[in-house]
Amino acid sequence: MNSTIKMLEKIAVLALLTLGFGRAASAQFKNGSQATELTIPRVSQAASVTQRVGLTDITITYSTPAVGGREIFGKVVPYGKVWRSGANENTTIHFTDDVTVEGKSLAAGRYGLHTIPDKEQWTIVFSKNSTSWGSFSYDEKEDALRVTVKPHPGEFREMLEYTFDDTKADSTNATLRWDKLQVPFHIGVDVKAAVLKSIKKELRNTGGFTWAGYDEAAQWCLDNNYELEQGLKWEDTSIQNEDRFENWETKSRILAAMGRKDDSDQAFKTALERASALQLYVYARGIQRGGDQKRAFEFFQTQVKKYPDHWTSHLASARLASGTGDFSGAVSQMKAAIAGAPDTNKPFLEPLLKRLENKDDINK
Repeated sequence: MNSTIKMLEKIAVLALLTLGFGRAASAQFKNGSQATELTIPRVSQAASVTQRVGLTDITITYSTPAVGGREIFGKVVPYGKVWRSGANENTTIHFTDDVTVEGKSLAAGRYGLHTIPDKEQWTIVFSKNSTSWGSFSYDEKEDALRVTVKPHPGEFREMLEYTFDDTKADSTNATLRWDKLQVPFHIGVDVKAAVLKSIKKELRNTGGFTWAGYDEAAQWCLDNNYELEQGLKWEDTSIQNEDRFENWETKSRILAAMGRKDDSDQAFKTALERASALQLYVYARGIQRGGDQKRAFEFFQTQVKKYPDHWTSHLASARLASGTGDFSGAVSQMKAAIAGAPDTNKPFLEPLLKRLENKDDINK
């Protein structure tokens, strides 16, 4: 008897829930009521979409109601009232780093995503409460941010959908699309700040126990002309971990970017003292590919003088001779390079030899 009464009470509660908000929830059953004992497909199925901007992931999780022949905006979704911007539980948006939305700051985290639609203007609401059912318990006091945007006519969508559009290196547009309407809002990311934060975190892990991790961190600062003082500190740590040509060379470029020419020159001199023949050759070739032939030849000459018997020095000599039109000397040096090179490198050198034999400058 007691079990029957409890069941009737349960049915009554479900009926009240259905009358109160079941139709708006558009959940498992077509009449709007919710299954409580079984896991079955919902009418408005779950969906999620993610866009990465720099290192920042932006994820919108929502349920997808259908138009179903209804008049949506102004009817099913009333104007001037807070709407869940989807179906079922809170539509949520998650940012792994701090962002801006329509130019306004918003901290990293997960937010309930609500909207207040109107004909000419929509309000996008980011609520600190992201775990409620729809917008029925929405409380304006929990707002983290509100922005206003313009809706636009859009291609018909039977199912509500969120997309990311016009994504750039530091921004994207999140767009709600349903029926014949699209509502975009602009999200900006301070990519440099996010990357710097990520680097600091990674250096506390395995990357922080090697020279290469700190060197890469310093090079990133240099490449982006960002936090050069921090980059210099990281390069000094790299050198402390392992004293190498690569980190001294990077340090010299950081110092040059900071306007410390004398210190830069001294750091580069130290780098050259530590450079192997292969490192010198690879460095010179990088300069050559960058278009500075004269400077590249200076480093080839330095390498030949310092490591006259290494196979890469013969290769450097071949390039020097080729550059002056001495193809006979270039062929002789290339043959010496091939004879001394590891077997894995020989297939890359042999085509260069053929070019020299045909009097074709291998520096071009």
